[in-house]
Amino acid sequence: METRELRYFVAVAEELHFGRAAQRLGIAQPPLSRTISRLERRLGVTLFQRTSRAVVLTEAGSVLLREGRVALDAVSAAERRTRRASDGPSGLVLVTKAGASGELLAKLLDAYASEPGSVPVDVLLCGPGEQERLLRDGRADVALLHRPFDSTTGFDTEELHTEGQVVLLPAGHPLASSSRLHLADLAGLPLPRWPDREGHYPEGPGPAVRDNTQLLQLIALGRAAAVLPESVRGHLNDGLATVPVPDAPQVTTVIAWPPHSRSRALALLVRTATRL
Repeated sequence: METRELRYFVAVAEELHFGRAAQRLGIAQPPLSRTISRLERRLGVTLFQRTSRAVVLTEAGSVLLREGRVALDAVSAAERRTRRASDGPSGLVLVTKAGASGELLAKLLDAYASEPGSVPVDVLLCGPGEQERLLRDGRADVALLHRPFDSTTGFDTEELHTEGQVVLLPAGHPLASSSRLHLADLAGLPLPRWPDREGHYPEGPGPAVRDNTQLLQLIALGRAAAVLPESVRGHLNDGLATVPVPDAPQVTTVIAWPPHSRSRALALLVRTATRL
């Protein structure tokens, strides 16, 4: 398969509309349709079920969408890292979710800076779920990810920290005085809706949120509640309360990097992180 074919396929698979995909790609629709048909013939599978009303991914199409994204990210990563290498020795780019693992990150950066052979580390803060994509496409060298929310498939990882979760509520909420709550107790709360990879929000009664700053403000206003790792307690303002949720899945913070990396500076950062 050619990179161009994969780009065309992913555009149609994400838009589920040949016209919108062609507009997104900046090409006419007929050559896009011909390319997809040629790809299906070569692979010997049907990627889309087409009707006059809808375009739907088949099971084979869903597999190619997942694998194709990984392949395109790998190509982009190779391009970016090659350009960076041509500029000579450089530092590392570490990506992490804004507002997460703040204490751990601060300790890691301080400890790493004191190590012989360390290099400058640029910290890239992003929204929920974005750090995995930035690491895959080469904009970052290393990431702090949080299982089970982030996928670590295809990365090398080391576990750094595991913690329980709490529900974050307005201080005056009737449930805020509870000693503990269970997931079933939270069924009626306005839990936030986060965007997926394409920026689409799932249906639901809770508010659509983009980042933790917005989420904390909505909780303080009584418009939302959220289940978050218990380390969030160290970053709360007045007016917010936390209650343990013992049956919520534990959250494991991991440091992740591309398996083909041969950077000594990155290896030193990982060793420093696991030592901490």
